[in-house]
Amino acid sequence: MKQPTNLLLMLFVALLVASCAAGSRGSSGGEVTGVGGSAWAEPTPYGMVLVSRGSMKTGVSKPDSAWNLRADARGMSVDAFWMDETEITNSKYKQFVFWVRDSIIRERLADPAYGGNEEFKIEEDREGNPLKPHLNWNKAIPWRNPNEDEARAIESVYRTNPITGARELDPTQLNYRYEVYNHTEAAKRRNRLDPRRREYNTDRPVPVENPMISKDTAFVNDEGEIVRQTISRRLTGEYDFLNTYIVNVYPDTTAWINDFENAYNEPYVRLYFSHGGYSDYPVVGVSWEQANAFANWRTDFLRRSLGREGVYVEPYRLPTEAEWEYAARAGVTDNIYPWEGDLPLTEEKGCFYANFKPQEGNYVQDGQLITSRVGTYTPNDFGLYDMAGNVSEWTSTAFTESVSKLTNDLNPEYRYDAAVEDPYKMKRKIVRGGSWKDVAHNIRSDIRMWEYQNEQRSYIGFRCVRSQIGFARGTKAKK
Repeated sequence: MKQPTNLLLMLFVALLVASCAAGSRGSSGGEVTGVGGSAWAEPTPYGMVLVSRGSMKTGVSKPDSAWNLRADARGMSVDAFWMDETEITNSKYKQFVFWVRDSIIRERLADPAYGGNEEFKIEEDREGNPLKPHLNWNKAIPWRNPNEDEARAIESVYRTNPITGARELDPTQLNYRYEVYNHTEAAKRRNRLDPRRREYNTDRPVPVENPMISKDTAFVNDEGEIVRQTISRRLTGEYDFLNTYIVNVYPDTTAWINDFENAYNEPYVRLYFSHGGYSDYPVVGVSWEQANAFANWRTDFLRRSLGREGVYVEPYRLPTEAEWEYAARAGVTDNIYPWEGDLPLTEEKGCFYANFKPQEGNYVQDGQLITSRVGTYTPNDFGLYDMAGNVSEWTSTAFTESVSKLTNDLNPEYRYDAAVEDPYKMKRKIVRGGSWKDVAHNIRSDIRMWEYQNEQRSYIGFRCVRSQIGFARGTKAKK
């Protein structure tokens, strides 16, 4: 008769201990102790360098009448971010191009017009419940020994060159569609869906009409042309901040000829992007729009590989102008280049720090003619290569003559998403760093240049950044 009593006593003690433990975690004797949030550790991004948060003065510190530069340096601070240690190479960008190619092939393999193999597209889960249709990347494309329908689907993305008869990718088909939610616009008080939360001043009436918003959309018409539209309308819901873009991703290989008149650059047109000998060279002929498409694809590629569909992953993106300059100058205000001093070479040994144009007509004095393999020259103190010369680099920042006065000194950024009907001058974006074709002055890290967002140049490339999530160690004060 004692065993049941002992058992009840043991259960009572166990419940009491559990209750006390829960109380200590949840209330700690009635005190608020906080609630932990769910978190997961993002892996260190491959090929990236961590740039710790810091502050410096950006822009030109000393006037230069010879180059018509006025001193306009101003202090600013940026949070920590990861940055590609080198510029995006032909090899990495080609992975994007081939992914777009393979997605088109998979879509067609699932199309009844090409045999309708349902294994290439997933529309139901294992229980037979409907899903948002998406491509099955686990199903391999039958490159070898395809049947007749499969061969037609594969060959549909290729064309026969009418002059040489060679089989080659059809660049006109390589379109990438993606959507971007504009968190900044959605967060603005004037764009809140509840009118009562748009105006906190109780002396003013609650806004009656919803604000006007601009929304970017795109589609491919019956002729296969990409049609972009910017819709202006009254705010109706959260989907109004979701913008759709369709971008042809193939680089403009003809930029080597169009950028340089009366020059024999045909070999670069044929070989620079396609030949394996240039795999580790920076991709060029890529517009600001294409660079953004690459960053979006890179984010989705990571999300899928982590198996975190539907979960927020900090996106890859183009650096802001402030982030780029801070990283290039290694956080040191006195640096006008990514290194100490006012010259792009060491006077003692005559070694060059960057790939640029040392003298008029002399491109090869630094050991290069056009671009060089990424990482050829010594990195700066942050471990970043080619932040001066080689290729100029796109930033996310829109250009206007007064951009420095329009930006905050905390994570400065001036963003303007130009509408289709906007004047062309409003479609300028800031590029930084100078290139292989520029003289020493133009590869300085403290000056800005610009290019139109849809232009593709043989001397402009890009690299990506990604904001660091969570705590980042502070940096020592800079001069």
